Amino acid sequence: MSDRITPLVMPKWGLEMREGTIGAWLVDEGTRLDVGTPVLEVETDKISNAVEAPDPGLLRRRVAQEGETLPVKALLGVLAEPEVSDAEIDAYIAAYVVPAAGEDEAEAGEAYAYADVDGLRVRYARRGPERGVPVLFLHGFGGDLGNWLFNIDALAEVAPVIALDLPGHGQSDAKLPGATLPELATFVARFLDHLDVERVHAVGHSMGGAIAAQLARDHAPRVASLAVFGTAGLGDEVNADYTRGFVEAASRRELKPVVELLFADPSLVSRALVDDLLKYKRLDGVTELLGTLQGSLFEGGRQAAAPLRELPAGLPLLVVWGRQDRVIPAAHAAHAPPHAQVTVYDDAGHMVMMEKAGEVNALLKKHLGA
Repeated sequence: MSDRITPLVMPKWGLEMREGTIGAWLVDEGTRLDVGTPVLEVETDKISNAVEAPDPGLLRRRVAQEGETLPVKALLGVLAEPEVSDAEIDAYIAAYVVPAAGEDEAEAGEAYAYADVDGLRVRYARRGPERGVPVLFLHGFGGDLGNWLFNIDALAEVAPVIALDLPGHGQSDAKLPGATLPELATFVARFLDHLDVERVHAVGHSMGGAIAAQLARDHAPRVASLAVFGTAGLGDEVNADYTRGFVEAASRRELKPVVELLFADPSLVSRALVDDLLKYKRLDGVTELLGTLQGSLFEGGRQAAAPLRELPAGLPLLVVWGRQDRVIPAAHAAHAPPHAQVTVYDDAGHMVMMEKAGEVNALLKKHLGA
């Protein structure tokens, strides 16, 4: 294959992705691309996102067709400079073979593991190099490690990554070690003990941000830095229509408008995403467990604690919000400590790490490097 041609291929977002459906192309053939330029939209069984240019270059050929469903690593387009002939590009496309999926499937299976911590079985994933301080991803209320599907592999390029299904969430046991932030943070510390991990860069979303902040507050030596997204634990308000609605919704019709509150663009909420959440909510004990958490942490539309206001002095802190967050107001970012790096994206909502994945990954890599 020519080293003068750069392929644009179907990405693998998350550990379970096998294929994606082509949405709209966002640039025309002949467009000069920078690294990170959104090139086309791809819809997975979880959510839609834009495929970004992996390298700078000229988009010479759009190979994938809108509406086409293609496997991971399938050829989507071709980047090449003007001196590369059309005949060379035609030959490259004709010779391109999609790599076998077997190795990826085995890798995905190995990436999930389970730990028994204080009588609770929890699922987690590990990616990236073996050496270095790991990045620990903690999801929000009702979520799971899949909430970081656009971020895990990107951060694993520069650091070890651990993503956890918190107790009562995802494929972890439907039990709680306690329903307060100190109890949840202590469980996370015990989970790190189980993995023999002394120190982490803690990254949390929503409730997971508050747990990460509590971990930094109560177990300070364990946290090298902190990054939070649409976080709880910094202000007082929380949208009770969301927290209560998520607990009480028992059908697709009831749950879909609740889940749409998470995104600036409600069309990102796919039927498969809602069905997956319903499947989780129908597990024995989950509704009661979520009700307990909601009552402890978010009763009456008020947050029970603000650990982000009580962080150890000098702890590196990144605070990111979507200005259209309809769950926890973006105005809470104004309460961040003076030394925090604060970024607010105008065109994103509560799931800012999904909606602005490329920008967020760049911010996190810079945060870790600093």
